[in-house]
Amino acid sequence: MTEENAKFGFTQLAENWNGRLAMLGFVIGLATELMTGQGILSQLGLM
Repeated sequence: MTEENAKFGFTQLAENWNGRLAMLGFVIGLATELMTGQGILSQLGLM
């Protein structure tokens, strides 16, 4: 099976989306932290 047809595994497409979503989550976490003045763990009640 070629990489273009692969739907699972460590394909270039999957890794690109994983990186994009990780960056988006990091930016959203930082923005939330700046708006609330609390860290992410404090917001979740873990600290």
